[in-house]
Amino acid sequence: MPIADVTRELLVRYLDTWTPGALGSARRATFAQAWSGPADVGLAEAAVRVFAEFSDRLRGRRLTVVLVAPQARELAGRLEVVQAELGTPAELAVHPVDGDPVQRLPVALKAAGAAGAPLLVYLDEAPVPAATMGKPVELILVAPAGGWAEQRQALRATGYALTSGVELVNGDEARLVGFATGSAKSLEAFKNCLWAVDEYAGVRYRDPTDPDGHLMDISLSPHPGPLRRELLAHLGSVGSASVVDLRHFTLTETVFRASDTVRVLSALLSAGAVTREPERGRLSGDVQITVA
Repeated sequence: MPIADVTRELLVRYLDTWTPGALGSARRATFAQAWSGPADVGLAEAAVRVFAEFSDRLRGRRLTVVLVAPQARELAGRLEVVQAELGTPAELAVHPVDGDPVQRLPVALKAAGAAGAPLLVYLDEAPVPAATMGKPVELILVAPAGGWAEQRQALRATGYALTSGVELVNGDEARLVGFATGSAKSLEAFKNCLWAVDEYAGVRYRDPTDPDGHLMDISLSPHPGPLRRELLAHLGSVGSASVVDLRHFTLTETVFRASDTVRVLSALLSAGAVTREPERGRLSGDVQITVA
């Protein structure tokens, strides 16, 4: 299942980024995974293996892993074996919880002491909780493709200021991956992980907001064509925008990274598709860009 491989690697890469930051900013942190159907043993195991790599940072701290699914306790035996194999410290606690994520996840997070500390939630076809108690809190969701507008509305209604989504496509199969946070730095980090995953046979990205549904190869240097079209369309609707505003648009409204913006704007300027004010100098954040 190549799409499942991509989502697993994406989670592992982001946990590699999130974990040291969370443990460095607080004495406790919580990671929660929730499934509306059968729990993914491999995904849960992959997360525990990432956390085991940060055992040295766990001294004097606490990292709690909460797993919620209709039969989550079936994971317990396998994860105990993995923890014994890796020699994970006592500061890493894993709590499987049986039940419906809508009802059980908030209760499980409260019991785990997630309030007021870094929290990352991974949802696999599970509804977005009405409220979360971590601070800061971030969320990754995986769902069937085609519902990003509704998912994004639910995320924003819950209080997530920054969101981004991408569809993973492999032939006739497609899945949506969404990310929600209150930190532009975290969103950019997630985008960096998104474009850094290995290329799996047949899997490509699609921007769920792209009406033409263009497919993009996974690459550290993605093809700029889709971003070029989206920036031109945005400039056409707003008339003019600063580079910093266009970087924010790229980060929050496209599948691209904010850092991709200047590369594409430079190409648009060279092609005469847009103009800039002032006309010369570095393409800094306060430079105004207008469609030619």
